[in-house]
Amino acid sequence: MMELTINGQVYQFNFGMGFLREANKLVSSTVEGTSVKKNVGARFLIARVIDGEADGLVDLLDIANKGQDPRVTKALLDAYIDDPDTDIDQLFEETLDFLGKANATRKLIAKMQEAIEEAKENQS
Repeated sequence: MMELTINGQVYQFNFGMGFLREANKLVSSTVEGTSVKKNVGARFLIARVIDGEADGLVDLLDIANKGQDPRVTKALLDAYIDDPDTDIDQLFEETLDFLGKANATRKLIAKMQEAIEEAKENQS
């Protein structure tokens, strides 16, 4: 479980199955050659965080905080990211680190990082 202290309040973020299911609902895709739809939103949301998109980070943290008490708001996360005292690079790194360690997202992160490395090698 990841924790952030914002304005003196500790908020917890869980990257478990609940997070994965909720994030996956954001985007669906048709499986090639079939009429079957598959929810794949987590992959897109995590890719936005890997790409350094601050609004993607807010969306991801908002979902990871669902069901937690206290509940963080997107406005509070926006203000935290906008705060010049927040080390945004460290926040991205810490979030991706937790995603890479959580059982529900570990394999997805590993596959995405492998694809990124492969793409970098192919560009060389």
